[in-house]
Amino acid sequence: MSTDTNQTIAVIKAVAAEIDRAERILFITGAGISADSDLPTYRGVGGLYQDQATEEGIRIEEALSAMMFAHRPALTWKYLWQIGAACHGAKPNRAHEVIALLQQHKPSIAVLTQNIDGLHRAAGTANLIEVHGHAFDLFCTRCRTQFSAADLIANYERQPELPPTCPQCGGGVRPDVVLFCERLPDEAVQAMMALSNPPPELVIAIGTSSTFPYIVGPVVQAGYLGIPTVEINPVDTSVSALVTYRLRLGAAEAMDKIWAYSSKSKPLLSKLGDVG
Repeated sequence: MSTDTNQTIAVIKAVAAEIDRAERILFITGAGISADSDLPTYRGVGGLYQDQATEEGIRIEEALSAMMFAHRPALTWKYLWQIGAACHGAKPNRAHEVIALLQQHKPSIAVLTQNIDGLHRAAGTANLIEVHGHAFDLFCTRCRTQFSAADLIANYERQPELPPTCPQCGGGVRPDVVLFCERLPDEAVQAMMALSNPPPELVIAIGTSSTFPYIVGPVVQAGYLGIPTVEINPVDTSVSALVTYRLRLGAAEAMDKIWAYSSKSKPLLSKLGDVG
């Protein structure tokens, strides 16, 4: 067994021990946690394009901005549709599942996600803050009537005329996601603020590029307070040099191995050991 493999196993065991010890754990997740569900990794709501221009020759951030939606909603919807279609039909992977399993033993675990794909919801995650919204929740911008994507646009399976309109008042409909240059929802901001009172005992960042300050902030703050931190990401980010534990693995592989070493995955074995 190579030295690198031994070191990785040692880190996995250490992270599992930290999870066993802590009750208040904060998971921060980005697009990388959904990569094993065959979803493309994109920054926030930034789409499928990374730094490439759209067909119209503009940046995806401009196409998905509040200003563009106000003036050319059909163009914004074109790319919102592509994101929704990519998310449609995806299933939670082992990383989502393990977080939900841990919450069954530790109800104080909270999850702050940048993702709009709904996979944490589908896995049964509780205490969930979807800071950028949810692609399958829609609302009318005029009368504020709320819809599900299943009700109004067949869950992104068949593209209707874009932009869709409200059957109640004829107003424009949009997904309940945060577009570029829009404020975060007050509810999400308040929920994030509440995460520090009391502070978590462990912070784990999974599959996030750590670009947004409200994503980096909890990791940095934990470091100042002497709280252990973990990053799970195959590539380096702005917080890689700051964390206590660094795992250069995909999310599903890392969380599955952490679960295997966690005492919470072996309740029956623990009981048998006590009897013996």
